Amino acid sequence: MNIAVIFAGGVGSRMKVIGGTPKQFLNVHGKPIIIHTLEKFQENENIDAIVISCLKEKIDYCWNLVKKFDISKVKDIVAGGECGQESIYNGLKAANKLKQSDNDIVLIHDGVRPLINNKLINDNIESVKKYGSAITTVECKETIIFSGNENEVDNVTDRNICRVARAPQSFLLKDIFEVHNRAIQDGNTNMIDSCCLMKLYNKDLHTVPGQSDNIKITTPDDFYMFKALLEAKENSQIFGLN
Repeated sequence: MNIAVIFAGGVGSRMKVIGGTPKQFLNVHGKPIIIHTLEKFQENENIDAIVISCLKEKIDYCWNLVKKFDISKVKDIVAGGECGQESIYNGLKAANKLKQSDNDIVLIHDGVRPLINNKLINDNIESVKKYGSAITTVECKETIIFSGNENEVDNVTDRNICRVARAPQSFLLKDIFEVHNRAIQDGNTNMIDSCCLMKLYNKDLHTVPGQSDNIKITTPDDFYMFKALLEAKENSQIFGLN
C-alpha cells in the first residue's frame, strides 16, 4: 500500500495575506493550492490512500474541499502540531492505522508544493522499494558558502556535490514511524524535515532527482511564480507544446 501524507499545518505568516488566509487555502485558477497538490496524488494510479495533517480549526473546511473537488483517496484529516515534525507525526499515526503490511510505503509531501508530477511520485515509490528511502533533490545552481561569526565566509564548498532537499521524502512506513517515536522519546522534537530526522538516527538515505519547478509556496514571490508556471504549463498543453 502506498500512502501520501500531506502536511498543511502552516498559518502563512510569511505570505502576509489580508485576512490571514493560510497559504495552502489561497485560490489559484478556481481552486485552493492544496487541492492542486492533492489532485496530483489522486490521479496517480500507484497511490492508494491520502492522509492530510492540517490546522485543527480548518479540518472541517478541508473535508468540505475534499468532497467538493472529489479527492476520494483522502481517508483521514488530522490536526497538525506545534511544528512541522509534529504535524508529520500526526499524519503518520493516521497512516499507520491504514497500514496493511511492513512493506507499505509513505510519501511525505508539502501541501504547498502543487507542481509535483506523476514521474516524481512513481520514482519515489520505486526508490523506496529498491533502497528503502527516497529523498527528492535538485542540483544547486548557486555557490554554497558557510558563514560564521560577523558574516565572515568560513568555507566555500563545491556545488557539484551539493543538492537541495525537497519533497516528497518517502520511506517504508514502519521505518519512519519508528524513528519518529524514538525521536519523541529522546526529546528530539523540532527537526526541520524527515530527511534530517532519519539521518540523525543513522538511517541510509537514497536521493531521487526532482523537478526544479516543484517549488514550495511560502512567500508572495513563490505564489506569483506558481501562478506563472501553472499558466505556462496550461498554455503548452493548449498549443500542443508538450
